[in-house]
Amino acid sequence: MSYLKSSWRSDSFPERKSKRKRTFGRHFSLAGRSNTEQAFHDDQASSRSATFELHPDQLGFADAAYLDHETWIRPAFERLGDVSGLRVLDFGCGHAMAAVVLARRGARVTAFDLSGRYLTEARRRADANRVAIDFVQADGSRLPFADHSFDRIWGNAILHHLDLGVVAPQLWRILRPGGIAVFCEPWGDNPLLRWVRRRLPYAAKGRTPDEEPLRWRDLRRLAETFPHAEARGFQFLSMARRVLAPGRLVRWLERSDDLLLARAPALQRLCRYVVITLTA
Repeated sequence: MSYLKSSWRSDSFPERKSKRKRTFGRHFSLAGRSNTEQAFHDDQASSRSATFELHPDQLGFADAAYLDHETWIRPAFERLGDVSGLRVLDFGCGHAMAAVVLARRGARVTAFDLSGRYLTEARRRADANRVAIDFVQADGSRLPFADHSFDRIWGNAILHHLDLGVVAPQLWRILRPGGIAVFCEPWGDNPLLRWVRRRLPYAAKGRTPDEEPLRWRDLRRLAETFPHAEARGFQFLSMARRVLAPGRLVRWLERSDDLLLARAPALQRLCRYVVITLTA
């Protein structure tokens, strides 16, 4: 697989500062941002809860239902390697489908989320799928875990809600030496896609006031902390699947992306999503 090592690898930032101890001044209230995010996601979880009250059987699922719901999920999971017996953190677990898949693969999973209501759903899903997961309510900007607690960290659509200058040193702190963190995040360096996200309505569109898709400057912040950081773009042409019904056209666009992104890796900067791999 082609990674953007020539441009998105951490050693492409020669001005990188000390990766372990750096203080980041901030001019906004982390508490206020946290409260806004919690209220938004509590409300989102509440709107889902009625479905599971009426149809609790929907809490059970096969791994493929999560791994194949977006084209980047399965390749991103492969970056974690064999997690059997490892301590794994699901960072911002939400509905906890990822946590369940990790537990099924033999990981010792801790999952946290800011939203208490999402954690209610997450606990029900773990019970329905008969896996043991340690759930914690926590803020991603103030992680309550001891140093070197985890061998692996997984996160899906979470970093873009947070200040990476605050979060990156904490990720470094809680990862064991040689540990790996993998995050799947919306990407914002495609100007046309930025315009569409801001201007056009589409199904399930919803965002908090502070969240923004990641951009080059955000990868730079991660590179200031982690000696090994890589990113790979997903969905160039096939980002249209966001508004298209599944079918032959979407499959053709996905196959075209496989060819285009392999032959012209620079196009990954224009993709909809990135998978970021950080190694401590």
